[in-house]
Amino acid sequence: MSHSAKPAPTHRLALRVRELSQLFNSMDPTPFLNKDLDPEANNFIESWASGYPAGSRFHITIHLEQWPADGDPNEMIAAAVHNHFSYKAERTRVAFQRLMKVGRLSLGIGLVFVSLCLLAADVIGNLGSSPGYSIARESLTIIGWVAMWRPLEIFLYDWWPLQRQIRLFQNLSGAHVHVIQGK
Repeated sequence: MSHSAKPAPTHRLALRVRELSQLFNSMDPTPFLNKDLDPEANNFIESWASGYPAGSRFHITIHLEQWPADGDPNEMIAAAVHNHFSYKAERTRVAFQRLMKVGRLSLGIGLVFVSLCLLAADVIGNLGSSPGYSIARESLTIIGWVAMWRPLEIFLYDWWPLQRQIRLFQNLSGAHVHVIQGK
C-alpha cells in the first residue's frame, strides 16, 4: 500500500495599500525590482508567514486602491517581493555561515583553554590536599568548562533560528503574489 505525500498547505494573506509606494522603503534609492519592502510591510508579511509550518506555501494578494497610470503592476510587484525575500534569505545564510565560523573558532579556543585549565587543576591537585589547593583546583575546573559555554550555545541553540528564517525567506521568495485593484 503506497501513501502519496501530502501537498504543502497554502496560506493566503490579503494586504491592502493605498498606493504602490507604501509597499517599498522610501529610503531605498534603487528601482522597484531591487527595492527593499517597507519595514512595516516586511514585518507584517514575515510575522504572518512565521505562524505557519516550515513547508507551507504562500499566496499574497495585494489590494491596491490607486492603480498606477503606467499599467498592470503584477509582474513588477511579484518580482520585487521575490527579490526582497531572496535577498533576505541570502543575507541570513551568510549570517549563519559567520555564526558557524565563530562557533568553530570558539570551540577550538575553548577546547585548548579547558584542556589547559584541567591540566593545571590536575597539577595543583597533586601538590597537596589543603583547602587552598582544593579551591584552586575546583576553580580552574569550573573556569575551564565555563569557557565552553559560548561554543556550546552556538552549536546547540543559536543556529536553528537562523535556519528557520532561511526557510521562511525562501518560501516567501517563491510566494504567489497577485495585485488587484480596489480595497
